[in-house]
Amino acid sequence: MDGIIDLNADLGEGFGRWQLTDDEALLASVTSANVACGFHAGDPATMRRVCERAAEHGVRIGAQVSYRDLAGFGRRAMDVPADELTAEIAYQIGALDVFARAAGTRVSYVKPHGALYNRAVRDREQAAAVVAGIRLAGATLGPLPVLGLPGSELHAAAEEAGLPTVREAFADRGYRPDGTLVPRSEPGAVLTDADQVIKRSVGLARDGEVTAADGRALRMRARSLCVHGDTPDAARLARRVREELTAAGVEVRAFA
Repeated sequence: MDGIIDLNADLGEGFGRWQLTDDEALLASVTSANVACGFHAGDPATMRRVCERAAEHGVRIGAQVSYRDLAGFGRRAMDVPADELTAEIAYQIGALDVFARAAGTRVSYVKPHGALYNRAVRDREQAAAVVAGIRLAGATLGPLPVLGLPGSELHAAAEEAGLPTVREAFADRGYRPDGTLVPRSEPGAVLTDADQVIKRSVGLARDGEVTAADGRALRMRARSLCVHGDTPDAARLARRVREELTAAGVEVRAFA
């Protein structure tokens, strides 16, 4: 391993007066912020505020695009026609970039959220529609890196389209033996023990290895590590993960 890892988290996941993520605290630890663009969470005021705070902290801003599913937090399976999904992806990226540029920065990458993230791992058509939306937004923004699961259809489609890809691993999610994530409907999908999450984070960043749900070791070379912003005590966990990565000799640095 090269001893360098990006630390990302999902931010801006609120709506109106309801706030889910501790954005200010998370921004003190992460190097990349996956900002909700209004389809699974977020609203214009929240997007603007998070972009301003991210710019102040020197944190890179990524568009966390989703199916249009506020009620289900973007975690429900949906069937969206490819052309419609392409337009919705471009729409979300463009909306976030307005606030990013007003804050003196820009959208630096794209990461799907929830059900769309998992669907695009295996569904070639949906993955291609997401990439088409990223390219559509890129007509004015330039080629945007795509953050996603290694070996996914999303990354295959992005590479075919000439977009940079960034391999992502999860500090707090369970893995199946094939390298995909354990569905949230199954036991062991989300890891809540802080010591376990920290140990996994260091193993992923330093050794390129993670333990699957069945106990076998998986090779997992990643450039970015995700700590979910909506897990209990996420801000403190992200801070501890960063501290332990640094103590282990891993440089925490944004990929974008």
